[in-house]
Amino acid sequence: MNSTTMDEARGTAEVAGDCLRVLTRKDFQSPQTVRWCPGCGDYSILAQIQKVLPELRVARENFVFVSGIGCSSRFPYYVNTYGFHGIHGRAPAIATGVKCANPELSVWVITGDGDGLSIGTNHLIHTIRRNVDLNILLFNNRIYGLTKGQYSPTSEFGKKTKSSPMGTIEQPIRPIQMALAAEGTFVARTIAADPTHLRETLEAAARHRGTSFVEILQNCRVFNDQAFENTKGRDGSEDDRILLRHGEPIRFGAGGRKGIATRNLTPQIVDLETGEASAGELLIHDVKANSPALAALLAALEPPEFPTALGIFRSIEKPSYDALLLSQIATSMTQRGQGDVRKLLNAGTTWEVE
Repeated sequence: MNSTTMDEARGTAEVAGDCLRVLTRKDFQSPQTVRWCPGCGDYSILAQIQKVLPELRVARENFVFVSGIGCSSRFPYYVNTYGFHGIHGRAPAIATGVKCANPELSVWVITGDGDGLSIGTNHLIHTIRRNVDLNILLFNNRIYGLTKGQYSPTSEFGKKTKSSPMGTIEQPIRPIQMALAAEGTFVARTIAADPTHLRETLEAAARHRGTSFVEILQNCRVFNDQAFENTKGRDGSEDDRILLRHGEPIRFGAGGRKGIATRNLTPQIVDLETGEASAGELLIHDVKANSPALAALLAALEPPEFPTALGIFRSIEKPSYDALLLSQIATSMTQRGQGDVRKLLNAGTTWEVE
């Protein structure tokens, strides 16, 4: 084996004696019994993550999963890596500390619409704007599942739940638009009911340097059944979702007959077969655009007026927070030398309590 091949293989292998063993999905399956309700979308997400991890050429001991509170937050128990089950909404803050303490780690944040977009909103926004090199997966089922069916920050206006029997009077948070407003460098949306699309999106997110934010639409069979039913990509739902592809026109529907164009800066659905517009008038998707304007326009497309957009909205390169932090530390050490904690603690005015 030449040196290049050896270097590539080493990342996906564990040392067992003098032998290298290539990792597989089975290596990332925890012996813990997975306890989610039958039919929960979390099972699909777990399966696809366990398939993606061996492909990343990272040693298993260098993965860390951090979660908050909610059904999704059981995730660290079910992935055979290091993990941290944190407190409500604080997973991004904990994960930031983990990454800054050991930048070699691949750190994943698992959160939900209740955990990440209620008490955890401030932590989530600041992590995204700082561009910490983390993979943030937000499971969105538009309901509080663990606490038995109250409306969540992403629940639709007017939704009737146990805590809103007459219908919620709150406007929902829109996760993708929030991440774009925070200048997220990688922002994507996928759906648990489409394993292929889910896996491709997760792998792209994992390979991004900086904060990758992925909203995963999923169903709660018990408290919000058939959420996103029309977006699954089955049974003729081509009119209900747009699959975003970099550099390609925004098209959807049977045979790609429909598309998205703008008239007076307002998005409109046009039918190419009836001559409402020509292919040249369609918006062209560009994930590398420095401005998030196009991505925000696509994120704002919502049923029933528009189909739901799935895929990568934005993927640009900027220095990550942890890389900049380490650079400052290295510069400081070069200029001032190795620090001394004892001297620091005894510097300035001190008191002795007897």
